[in-house]
Order: sequence, then structure tokens, then C-alpha cells
Amino acid sequence: MKFLKQFSLILLFSFLGEVLHVWIPLPIPASVYGLVLLLAALILGICKLEHVKNAAEFLIEIMPVMFIPAAVGILTTWELLRPVWIQVVLITVITTVLVMVVTGRVTQAVLEKNKRKDEEEK
Repeated sequence: MKFLKQFSLILLFSFLGEVLHVWIPLPIPASVYGLVLLLAALILGICKLEHVKNAAEFLIEIMPVMFIPAAVGILTTWELLRPVWIQVVLITVITTVLVMVVTGRVTQAVLEKNKRKDEEEK
């Protein structure tokens, strides 16, 4: 029952994201709205981490399975992708490396900032 409540709460935020996507005419996916709303609720204490933790961990564990339909979709459109597959692969590799580098640099900067802040407080 606890798991069902947690999953329902996540679905509620997803639904609210869908509503915002309809109301706000920006090219932002509804799922992003839902995630931002859930993050805001967690930060503001409206929703406690314990209220969604187990269901969220389960969803993260099964995430690779969710990519299967996308991979099958790519396979079914191979005729359209054949002329540009090299560019698609190149863009995918470059952007993946770029995201990894930027994420690493931002993480290092945040850790350094927190380290300096802790040292100043002592």
C-alpha cells in the first residue's frame, strides 16, 4: 500500500506537469514541468523524501527497460536514418562527452564551493 501511495504521488506531479504544459505555451516537455514541481515540493518541504523514495528508486531501477521502445522506433525508421546515420552518431557522441565534461566541472565547482564554505564556518 505504501508503494502505491508513493507511486500515486509521483503520478500526481506528472499530471500537474501535463496541466502546466497545456497552460504555458513554451516548448518544454510536460515531464520536465512535473520534475521541477516535484523538486520544488521536496525543497520546500511540501513533500517529504520518504513519501516518494521507494517508488522513485524502483522507477530508476527499471529505467533501462523504458528505452526499449525508443530503440525499436529507431530500428523501424532505419530507412530515414540511413543517409544521416554518421552525423547522428557523431552528434550523439560529441554531445554526450560535452554533457559529461560540463557535469563534472559543475560538480567539482559545487564541491569546492561547499568545501570553502565549510572551512569558513569553522
